[in-house]
Amino acid sequence: MSAVIDTWHRLLHARDTAGLDALIADDCVFQSPAVHTPQVGKALTIKYLSAAMQVLGTPDFRYAEQWIGDRSAVLEFELTLDGIHVNGVDIVHWNDADQITGFRVMVRPIKGLQTLMPAMAAVLAQLP
Repeated sequence: MSAVIDTWHRLLHARDTAGLDALIADDCVFQSPAVHTPQVGKALTIKYLSAAMQVLGTPDFRYAEQWIGDRSAVLEFELTLDGIHVNGVDIVHWNDADQITGFRVMVRPIKGLQTLMPAMAAVLAQLP
C-alpha cells in the first residue's frame, strides 16, 4: 500500500476536506470526466475533490479494486446515484513528497456520467 493512497482513503471515509490541503501538491492537475480542460492547481483540485466527496459519499460508495505502483494508482469505484449504477476509476499520481500531482476521473456508463454531472455542478456552484 502507499502512504498517499492510505491518506486518500482515510480522508474520503471521514469526508475530511481540510485534510486535502496537505495531500494535494500546489501544481496538481485534476481531470474531470465531464470538463474538457484540465483544472490546474491545488485550489481547483481541492474544490473538485470536495464536491466529489459530497456527491459520491453515499453509504454504498466503495472502491472495488485498486492497482498501486511506485508513484501512481488506479482505484476502481462503484456506487448507485439516484438509482443509476455508476462505475469509474480514479487515476492518481504523486510526487516524492507524497503529495498528489495528478487526479484523473473516468466514469461509465454514459447514464452514470449523465447522472453525476448535474449533481457535481450543483455542489460546485455552492463552493467558494
